[in-house]
Amino acid sequence: MLEQIKLGALISSLVYSVVGVLIFWVCFLLIDKLTPYHLWKELVDEHNIALAILLAGIALGICVIVASAIH
Repeated sequence: MLEQIKLGALISSLVYSVVGVLIFWVCFLLIDKLTPYHLWKELVDEHNIALAILLAGIALGICVIVASAIH
């Protein structure tokens, strides 16, 4: 089975995965800086469910864009 996995494809997949996660994290931090309140505090301390749902939608949108760009 290991003979079937090409090393170049494995390394490039890992690199693209790391790049995608970094781009996502930078976008999330940028959104956190642009909003007038601290997102993490609102989510964890205040238990703001509506904000959690909104951020989940934003996260999925960013992930789709990053995945499309990398693909």
